[in-house]
Amino acid sequence: MATQDKTAQHTGTLLSGSITDEVILKIAKEIAVKFIEVGRITPATFSTEFAGIYSTIEKTVRKN
Repeated sequence: MATQDKTAQHTGTLLSGSITDEVILKIAKEIAVKFIEVGRITPATFSTEFAGIYSTIEKTVRKN
């Protein structure tokens, strides 16, 4: 159980299975960074693309 608690604290998730906004933001950031590296996102399209990435992740993890 102690290992689960440490893992939950490290990832920002709650043991109940819900995911915090901070975790969603971190995931969206990592995806955006990868897209920037491969040229999929440019500075001109960043705000629109990031908002889309974030909302897609949020909708996916918060499904009921």
